[in-house]
Amino acid sequence: MGNLIAIKIWTHHGNEVVCEDRSHVNLYELASMSAIAGCMPRAVAAVTTASSPGSRLSPQSGRRFITTRKTALVCLENSSNMAGGTVYPTARVDEICDRAHALDLKVHLDGARIFNAAAALGDTVANMTRNVDSVMFCLSKGLGAPVGSMILGSREFIDRARVYRKMFGGGMRQVGVIAAAGLIALEKSPLRLHEDHANARHLAEGIAKIPGVKIDPAGVKTNIVIFDCSASGMNALNFAMRCTSAASGRRTRLSTPSAWSRTGTSAAPASIALERIADALELEQSRPRTQTRKSDA
Repeated sequence: MGNLIAIKIWTHHGNEVVCEDRSHVNLYELASMSAIAGCMPRAVAAVTTASSPGSRLSPQSGRRFITTRKTALVCLENSSNMAGGTVYPTARVDEICDRAHALDLKVHLDGARIFNAAAALGDTVANMTRNVDSVMFCLSKGLGAPVGSMILGSREFIDRARVYRKMFGGGMRQVGVIAAAGLIALEKSPLRLHEDHANARHLAEGIAKIPGVKIDPAGVKTNIVIFDCSASGMNALNFAMRCTSAASGRRTRLSTPSAWSRTGTSAAPASIALERIADALELEQSRPRTQTRKSDA
């Protein structure tokens, strides 16, 4: 809802929103930018491991033609979920913002895991987001609160956002108990995100040793691990059903939550995950293969 509210504020019906083709706003928000905000996404294929929608901006992006839709907004995602948790360097975000603003375009940051990106870069969230026009971030996910997201922007932006939040069904009462958990998440969790990233690398290194899967541990930058299981003979959905993980196509996605630890009494989660991956692959390899008759070929 946070991303949708920002899109609704910065655009009008018939506008275009530039975003990366694997971004959350394009893939996993029920086409709400079209259905509710009335906008069309211009999905840009990533040219690097991280999302790069700003690389396609040109003087035509902000210009109105009678027969073409007008670009109004650029959406970035940092860290980039389906790019394996990779991050935008702050200089790159600043460059995209400068180019967008020169074309009279707004920039919204889907920062669901922006604190993970900050931990990976050794930067501050304030510095990383100083040039964008609005930001959404999650109190859950990397920060570990049970529920909740927040959006940030100018006072005028927030005044309008409250109206759309109510209109979209997000108005809640007696939410102090949720806010209290969010405060703890903001104050405590960022200090330990480096542990989640270390757990993710540990998990990736273990997966790399298992035959039948493909992963580059060096590409794991934050708390998301994506590996290719196609060589195992399973697609990601079948693999996930055996490993109880999230899946998409032939790649399987794992993330390391804040409750994981490789020290003390909580050392089990990563080891259990690796065991389940190995067991799923071993089970697939031992499964009897159905012979295909020539007449069936």
